[in-house]
Amino acid sequence: MITTSNLSQQTEQNHEIIFPQGDFWSDEPPLETYLHLTQIILLLKSLEWLWQDREDYFAAGNLTIYYSPKQKTSEFFRGPDFFVVLGTPRNPNRKSWVVWEEDGKYPNVIIEILSDSTAETDRGEKKQIYQDTFRTPDYFWFDPYTLEFQGFTIISGTYQPIEPNDQGWLWSEQLQLYLGIYEEKLRYFTSEGELVPSPEEAASQAENKLIQERQQKELALQKIEQLQERLRQLGINPDET
Repeated sequence: MITTSNLSQQTEQNHEIIFPQGDFWSDEPPLETYLHLTQIILLLKSLEWLWQDREDYFAAGNLTIYYSPKQKTSEFFRGPDFFVVLGTPRNPNRKSWVVWEEDGKYPNVIIEILSDSTAETDRGEKKQIYQDTFRTPDYFWFDPYTLEFQGFTIISGTYQPIEPNDQGWLWSEQLQLYLGIYEEKLRYFTSEGELVPSPEEAASQAENKLIQERQQKELALQKIEQLQERLRQLGINPDET
């Protein structure tokens, strides 16, 4: 028999708020062009190569960030083209970034890759959200077609433009790296001005170095053989000296 007490308990259960738990999948649309894809991959892979010994950061591209105060994945979410969170485990198994499951952490750096359909939002609405809600210290945008490039850092709660250096690069205090355009791509540069290579570029550089060392060794051996031959021509046996 259903009593008044039972009905009351059922009503309370029906109104109980249950926060979602577990993994939340990213829900971002496909990237618009091949240039957008290669640019994001380049930013990600280059940083991973530079920080290969670090385990205190998470970097991702085209991944949803869920930040609802009510812990609901159906409201308040954004998908930056590229972002970096510092001071967090480098867990590569994350399917999205869920703020309430990550100790309330938001990205330290966000980079948006502009396109015709997103540029207005990236320069306006998203910039405002990253400033006022995310409080992301460093925000950059880059257009892979027009090469428009700007960066901002939060000063007294408001994004202020980052002044470029003589090369036109912008300093990221969070990454302790410059960002600048090189061969029509957005790249990282060290504080000493060295280009941060991609893994493929680093492998190619290492191979070229080995080839150069091998060539130098062969050249040195050739010079020794030439000297030994001249000694023999002078009647001196170099093997007996």
